[in-house]
Amino acid sequence: MAANFADKWVWITIVSAALVIVVPLLVVWFILSLPAELKIVATIGIIVLWGVVSGYKDWVVSKRQEEEKPPVQ
Repeated sequence: MAANFADKWVWITIVSAALVIVVPLLVVWFILSLPAELKIVATIGIIVLWGVVSGYKDWVVSKRQEEEKPPVQ
C-alpha cells in the first residue's frame, strides 16, 4: 500500500482530481463576489471563451481525422 503512494502518477492523479473540483468552485466564488455589472461581463466572457475553445477543439479533431484518412486517388 505504501508503495502505491510513492508513485508520482498517483499524486498527479490525486492533485488533478482535486483541481478539477476546486478550481470551478473558486471561479464561481470569485464571480459571485463581483459587483452586478462585472458578474454579467464575467458570465458572458466565460460563455464566449467556452465557445471559442469548443470550436478550436472541433477544428483540431477534424484536422486529425483528415490526416488519418488516406488520400483519394
